[in-house]
Amino acid sequence: MTSAQWDAFRTFRDEFKAKCLEWSELQEMLFPLQRAASQADTPLYPLENAVVYSRDFDTLTPQDDIKLIVIGDNPGKDEQLHKNRRYLVGQAGKIAEGFFRRNPELGIDFRKHVLILNKTPVHTAKTAHLRKLLKEPTVYNLIQQSQCWMAQHTAVLHRQLIAGAAPETPRDMLPAIWLVGYAELKGRGLFIPYRNKLLEGYHSAAADFSDHVFVYQHFSMNRFLIDLSNFRKEYPELTLSEALHELGSLHRTEIFC
Repeated sequence: MTSAQWDAFRTFRDEFKAKCLEWSELQEMLFPLQRAASQADTPLYPLENAVVYSRDFDTLTPQDDIKLIVIGDNPGKDEQLHKNRRYLVGQAGKIAEGFFRRNPELGIDFRKHVLILNKTPVHTAKTAHLRKLLKEPTVYNLIQQSQCWMAQHTAVLHRQLIAGAAPETPRDMLPAIWLVGYAELKGRGLFIPYRNKLLEGYHSAAADFSDHVFVYQHFSMNRFLIDLSNFRKEYPELTLSEALHELGSLHRTEIFC
């Protein structure tokens, strides 16, 4: 990272850590709700962190490069364990990691060059369980507030990473955002507050950075890979990088209009 990029990341990291500590003050309220939400369709698991700050943020140094920001939904069962406290370490993360490993032409090591964020750091075993938590007014406010905070500060970080890049960096090599988890960004989806605040974050900028934001299906259940495979069958003349750009832009238009 350049010094400007490092300063931007460090500011984001420190502010996010402080917010997670603040939101974790509701842990005693969250634990019973998270447990109850999972009981109908999820085997019992150790519930250890109601709000998850990724310890990966603390291992980054100025010598590291952030080539891509991947934004998932919210921390699941594996992510919230004390031994992990990292994002996308379950099956979806393995699929994402494998995709980049099999396609070295993209020049991205998923565990080295990707900053992984979520739309909210509030844990549930499955993303759909968040709907059950919304029935409690205090938790409803937490989930809405955390989405808006994450979207606003992610947009600022992304813009600063681009603005702070080395002058010789080609435009197509500037840090991009992959917003994964398509379904809950539409209609009455769980993450409409995130979508709206993220869009606002780019509209408020002096320059247009939105062409570095791409939307995809989630890695879970192979939806990302299936969607990309179907798209490449329809447009076989495109390289992988071109297909990713076109597909992510298509979904961006569908989501952000």
